[in-house]
Amino acid sequence: MVGYKISPVLWAKVKRGLSAGRVQSVALRIICDREEEINAFIPEEYWTIDATLNVKGEKKPLVAKFYGDENGKIQIHNQPELDAILKEIESCEYKVLEVKKGERTKKPPLPFRTSTLQQEASKHLNFSTQKTMRLAQQLYEGVDIKGSGTVGLITYLRTDSTRVSEEAEAAASEYISANYGADYVGGSVDTKKNTAKIQDAHEAIRPTDLNRSPAIVKDSLSRDLFRLYQLIWNRFAASCMTPAVYETTSVTIGAGKYRFHVSASKVKFDGFMSVYSLDEEKSDRVFLSKSLDETSELTEEKIEPKQHFTQPPAHFTEASLVKTLEELGIGRPSTYAPTITTILGRRYIVKENKNLYVSELGEVVNNIMKEAFPEIVDERFTANMESLLDKVEEGTVDWKMIIRNFYPDLDAAVKAAEAELEKVKIEDEVTDVVCEQCGRHMVIKYGPHGRFLACPGFPECRNTKPYFEKIGVACPKCGKDIVLKKTKKGRKYYGCENNPDCDFMSWQKPSKVPCPQCGGYMVEKGNKLVCADEQCGYVMEKPETSEE
Repeated sequence: MVGYKISPVLWAKVKRGLSAGRVQSVALRIICDREEEINAFIPEEYWTIDATLNVKGEKKPLVAKFYGDENGKIQIHNQPELDAILKEIESCEYKVLEVKKGERTKKPPLPFRTSTLQQEASKHLNFSTQKTMRLAQQLYEGVDIKGSGTVGLITYLRTDSTRVSEEAEAAASEYISANYGADYVGGSVDTKKNTAKIQDAHEAIRPTDLNRSPAIVKDSLSRDLFRLYQLIWNRFAASCMTPAVYETTSVTIGAGKYRFHVSASKVKFDGFMSVYSLDEEKSDRVFLSKSLDETSELTEEKIEPKQHFTQPPAHFTEASLVKTLEELGIGRPSTYAPTITTILGRRYIVKENKNLYVSELGEVVNNIMKEAFPEIVDERFTANMESLLDKVEEGTVDWKMIIRNFYPDLDAAVKAAEAELEKVKIEDEVTDVVCEQCGRHMVIKYGPHGRFLACPGFPECRNTKPYFEKIGVACPKCGKDIVLKKTKKGRKYYGCENNPDCDFMSWQKPSKVPCPQCGGYMVEKGNKLVCADEQCGYVMEKPETSEE
């Protein structure tokens, strides 16, 4: 209903072929909000200190990280703070104050539901959500296995539940006991997570028969089908196994009043990790000597301070967008992939190196939706609507009552938008660029990839050119105009009009105002101007009179 009523407004006000929807418009807004957050982010400086220490009687040195002092953790914000600490520890002796040993367990992951399958396939296999669902559909419908005929290899692929049938759990226990040993057999799968939003119509995504291991079916599957089946098989097998057990060691080292820490862990029992390893386990391992204790003698080999800057929030990927939509209760397992495919297909967003960026067209559509239909693109409204629709399915709420409450407001908003949004209709804008073929002044037109220059004499003259919008700022390298450009996939950036002779580029909008501290150029970050040189780091309020 939302898409049916609002999409024609976008056709009239922007261009034909666009669409809106209860889920896709909220997904677009979430991406736009993240883009604004990234653009407004101001990096902050901080420092870390690594102390490389020689342990008497050991060949390998120990690398300890600065923690703080006897009162707790200390953050080092700038060079003066760093210099003061380095000066104090310069003449200090290093002593082992405490060695703590312990154990920790890591629980096995839950079996896949639709959203987690899409996320893991994106991270580990670099599959889009659409590709993951297409391959999973093939595995579910059946694949010709040598000697067995056509066999459905996995259970139903559109589910929000991690529930596993008793028969499957019993078969898994039997398989794991026979192939890995009784110590690896876990208990029943924990399914308590997010029960409030779970429909639980289907069980988790799992192999129909654990005895059909990836090695057995490999010759019958294409490369991508095999990789996805292997991921599903490993995840389900891991979910039915015991937790992994780690031996942990934590060492506190004193240097005067300051404290350094070293933490290490090693696998005591691999449990589920014998078939499925998690991302965090791939980080660099630290190994400590068993003989290290409070009597060990330490001598300093080198002190290594490092400068860092805080990073903005990451751009959304398909995997992280699916995760966010699920956490907010927006959409259902069957809608995640089509939603992302739609906003990519409409060119509201572009995908570059896995990251999702908002296009110029996406910004226009999002701004119209926020202005004319703020309730529709409000994530709380959409999540609440999902909840009401679930109650309709359960039979506790009458669907006619929902329509009676919702439709009049939607209809009124559509009529108001049709009347009031006429001013946003995009007209051809005449420029001072003269067509070299016929002498007319070229105009700015809108195409699938954004704005371009075209001769108004069409169809007699078909001359077109790329359109680069000048922002009124001189290039800090060569003095020519800086213009707004786009990558091949549609992501916006700022570059010099003199390219390729000048290679200046910036993802953030440069400002006319030079940095008062170093003289370099500044960029806009929300309502502030920030020096483009991180080493300088100068920040000031954006002048109110600025027309940039």
